[in-house]
Amino acid sequence: MSLIDMSEREYWAFVSEGPEVFVGQATLARVESFLIGYHAHARRHGGPGLDGWRDWLVARRGRECNHAWMGLVRHIALPDESWDHWQLSPEQEERVITTLFALLDDFLSEREEETHTL
Repeated sequence: MSLIDMSEREYWAFVSEGPEVFVGQATLARVESFLIGYHAHARRHGGPGLDGWRDWLVARRGRECNHAWMGLVRHIALPDESWDHWQLSPEQEERVITTLFALLDDFLSEREEETHTL
């Protein structure tokens, strides 16, 4: 199946298997930037992009904060750890990337279900 023929969930599952193919070195900053670019492109061309993503993360976390979605993902991935000034250890960064893709899949799954029930 080509990338063009994939659903959003299939596409992001594919990206999560080897993000370095899409962003070079698979750092958290590059993965986040890729998602931001994806959202901007989708919205520009009439797609939903990541609309509702931040609110969904707030609901998933169970409380609001002043962070953008990137901070909310960190809170969810590292609930019992402090992270200062966005600096993460390599282990923390890997955990956040893994959590990010899992959360994104859950978000897109719920959005697909809502779309199919309308």
